[in-house]
Amino acid sequence: MVFGPRRVGRPGLLGTAARTAAVVGTATATRNAVNRRAQRKYSQQDEQEYYDQQQAYAQPQQQYAPPPPAPAPPAEDEMITKLKQLGELHNQGVLSDEEFASAKAKLLG
Repeated sequence: MVFGPRRVGRPGLLGTAARTAAVVGTATATRNAVNRRAQRKYSQQDEQEYYDQQQAYAQPQQQYAPPPPAPAPPAEDEMITKLKQLGELHNQGVLSDEEFASAKAKLLG
């Protein structure tokens, strides 16, 4: 059986198409493998970031101590006691009228 003269040299149309299909198939398989690997890598990174964020939120946040309360103004009883003492010192003559008025103004604020 003779099919015709055999070509020597360049491949024919079918040979070129077959070679092109093999190259494209190999390139596609390689590209898919690279994409799957990258997807797994990024998926693992996303999972690790999510885990780290959850751990950060799970840890109790550092809380600051509240500021100390402002000093309370002198209590009414304490103020009355001091005014009585000033009045007694004034009545005994220890404090002059001006000294008594100054001390009383300072005490009452």
